[in-house]
Amino acid sequence: MKRGLWVGAAVGALVAGTPAVAWAQTQAAAPGITVTLGPGPGPNQAVSLLALLALLSLLPAILVTMTAFTRIVTVLSFTRSALGLQNTPPNQVLIGLALFLTLFVMSPTLNAINHQALQPYLHNQLTLTAAIGAAMGPLRTFMDRQTRPEDLALFLHLLHLPPPHSLSQVPTTALIPAFIISELRTAFEIGIYIYIPFVIIDLVVSTILMSMGMMMVPPTLISLPLKLLVFVLANGWDLVVQSLVLSFH
Repeated sequence: MKRGLWVGAAVGALVAGTPAVAWAQTQAAAPGITVTLGPGPGPNQAVSLLALLALLSLLPAILVTMTAFTRIVTVLSFTRSALGLQNTPPNQVLIGLALFLTLFVMSPTLNAINHQALQPYLHNQLTLTAAIGAAMGPLRTFMDRQTRPEDLALFLHLLHLPPPHSLSQVPTTALIPAFIISELRTAFEIGIYIYIPFVIIDLVVSTILMSMGMMMVPPTLISLPLKLLVFVLANGWDLVVQSLVLSFH
């Protein structure tokens, strides 16, 4: 009788202990995750990271103000307005075309920045500050070639600085706005040449309609198809793009 009790107790203990053993085996077989915290970045690395983030946030402003984008997108907008079209081509198409034309025009400058600044920085040959200074060299050279002397002299006069003898004596704070207004002036000059043939078409159509007594007919109803026809027959987009690219000397 006692032997039966002992056997029953042993079997009960075995059954009761089976889930605990299985749970222990499962916990032992489960994969573990170990997190090791290393030393944080030093002060110089933190400053470099902040400077890099600030530079990335300024990239759109750099693209608009320090490259050929301003002149190109302004001339393309003039072309659309001269044709009398409101939203054709759409703004997204014009901006995309202006962006890729900017990359095409700026390719020598971008290659110089890549060789002088980007590649040495990626190979730890230059610090971030030195790389930014090296990248500004080709950009300043490009802006100086496209800036009119009178525009640059205006901002140097406003800063109470004497006439410079070399580009190194020109502050970037004066070079950038002088470059922008020079680009706008050049874009407006190209826009005038684009507008002239289309204004002539508008005048001719208006005169013909008035001479025929059709004063109630909107001139744009007749002139718009004519302007589109002339623009297509003259291969206008090629002429505009060619003029834009050749305007950067």
